[in-house]
Amino acid sequence: MMFSGYNAGTMAKRIVLHLDMDSFYASVEMHEHPDLRGKPVVIGADPRQGTGRGVVCTCSYEARTSGIHSAMPVSQAYSLCPEAIFLPPRFPLYIRISEQVMTIVKSTGFSFQQVSIDEAFLDVSPLLRYATANVLAQQIKTEIEKTLGITCSIGIAPTKIVAKIASDYQKPNGLTVVEPDNVLSFLSPLAVRKIPGIGAKTENLLHEVGIRTIGELAGFDVQVLIAKFGNSGVAMHDAALGIDDSEVIERDGSRSVSRMTTFAKDTDDTALLAETMGSLADELYRTLKKEGFRFKTLTVTVRYQGFITKTKAKTYPHFTDDEATIRSGAQELLRNLFDGRRIRLLGLRLSTLEKHDSRQTTLF
Repeated sequence: MMFSGYNAGTMAKRIVLHLDMDSFYASVEMHEHPDLRGKPVVIGADPRQGTGRGVVCTCSYEARTSGIHSAMPVSQAYSLCPEAIFLPPRFPLYIRISEQVMTIVKSTGFSFQQVSIDEAFLDVSPLLRYATANVLAQQIKTEIEKTLGITCSIGIAPTKIVAKIASDYQKPNGLTVVEPDNVLSFLSPLAVRKIPGIGAKTENLLHEVGIRTIGELAGFDVQVLIAKFGNSGVAMHDAALGIDDSEVIERDGSRSVSRMTTFAKDTDDTALLAETMGSLADELYRTLKKEGFRFKTLTVTVRYQGFITKTKAKTYPHFTDDEATIRSGAQELLRNLFDGRRIRLLGLRLSTLEKHDSRQTTLF
C-alpha cells in the first residue's frame, strides 16, 4: 500500500518550529544600506569582470531571478547578471545579527537548537495546539522584523525534517503550518530535491529510476532503494514519509534542563505564581540530583497575554545543586520580571551544567 508505515498518531503530540532567515547575508546588507533594496545583490568573492575564482555565499531574491544561487562560481554569476551588485561578506556583522536573532528565538523559553548562522529549531510541543504555535510564530517573525529590519520564514510540523521543508515552502517571509494529518498530502507533490540532503547527484539518480516527487519516493520499494543507495535509501524513504525521531537539542556545549507550565487561565495572582515557580524549582532540583549535575546559570521565562515573552537570567560564580539556591533565585527573577499583567506561562531553566565528578581525576 502506498505510504505504508506512516502513522499520524505517533506525531500528533509533537510540534516543531523551524526558523530560516531569508537570504540572510544579503538581507543584512540591504538593511544596512537601504539603497540596495530591490536590486540584485550578491555576497561573495570579487567577480573581477567575470574572471574571479571565488563563489557566491548568498544573494538577494532579485538576483535569484537571474539564476544565481549559493555556491555558484562568481564568474558564472557575473555572466548571468553583470549588473548585480557584488559585495564581500562581512562575517563579524552577520554573526552579531545572528546572535540577536537567536536571542529573540530563545527568549520564547522552549527547547532550542541552532543549526547554522541563520537557522534554528524550537520544540513548542507544550503549546499543545498548532493554532497556538502559529500565533507564536507570527510573534517571532514580527519581533525579528521590528527589531532587526529583516525577515524570516517559519515552518511548523510534527517533525524536524517536515518543519524544515515547510519553512522553505513560502519564502521569503513565509509561514507554513503542516499538521500531522496533512504531512503526506503536503510532501507528496514536492520535488525530491526539497528533502534536505538530496543534492543534484542524488536527484539525478532518483530520476533514473522514475522518482521525481516526494510522493513517488514515499511509495517506492524501499528494498530497491537500499540496493541502489545503501542505508541512505532508508533515510530518504523515511524522510519522504515525514518520519524523523530526532529531538530538538541545544548544541552550545553546555546542556540544560528546563520546565514550564501554562496556566489554564491567565493569572496575576502573586501567590499562585510564586507557588507554581516553587514547583518548577522543585522539579528541576530533583532532575539535577537524579542525573548528577550542577549548574551555574538560572533563567526564568514569563509569557504574558499576547505571547509577549520576557526572560531574565542569573549566573552564579560557582557550580551548585543547592535546592535553596534554585528556589530563591527563581523567585527573585520572577519578582523582577512580573509587572502586574496577567501571565499565561512560567518557565525555569538551569544551564551551564557539569557532572559532579567532571573535575575529578584518579591516580591511575
